[in-house]
Amino acid sequence: MTRTEYDGSITVLADQYNGKPLNSPNDVIVKSDGSIWFSDPTFGIDGFYEGKRKDPELKPAVYRVDGKSGEISMMVDLLIGPNGLAFSPDESVIYIVDSRATPRKILAFDVSSDGLKLTNQREVIDAGQSTPDGFRVDVRGNLWCGWGMGSNELDGVRIFTPQGEAIGHIALPGRCANVCFGDRYRNRLFMAASHCLYSL
Repeated sequence: MTRTEYDGSITVLADQYNGKPLNSPNDVIVKSDGSIWFSDPTFGIDGFYEGKRKDPELKPAVYRVDGKSGEISMMVDLLIGPNGLAFSPDESVIYIVDSRATPRKILAFDVSSDGLKLTNQREVIDAGQSTPDGFRVDVRGNLWCGWGMGSNELDGVRIFTPQGEAIGHIALPGRCANVCFGDRYRNRLFMAASHCLYSL
């Protein structure tokens, strides 16, 4: 996992854990304390489609990099394919997509006040055969989830309450892999879907 600096130089933030190489870091979020959290599934080393085939040396996991010391900590390694991540507005909860579970799920964990421990794992959304991917949480705590690869009518973005109730859908002509809020007032949704970038 790297950071591109303002001058164009690249800083490596994490490439190993306990002396073993990471699998294929996938999604990244930054907490208000400056810590950097990322999922590390095996997607990029499972074959030659996304990377180079290699046997994993670490279990799929979610990691935290301390924003000051650079120390890397493994936060959870109980998911089969950790993917998208997002914090609740107050950062007391982290949501994580388990995209290799059967059925696929979005799980929630409570984050300790010091940000160093996850507890109380629970299922928030059962995605069935569809594939939730990258997602973001709005100021009301609703989850805006890139969605697809199941039934075509669900390709796009699915919106859920913090309790997992489906409350909206943005239909796109292909699966949506990731979303981000932006623009001046952060009220425009950008959607990376198949070969196109959309905004709403």
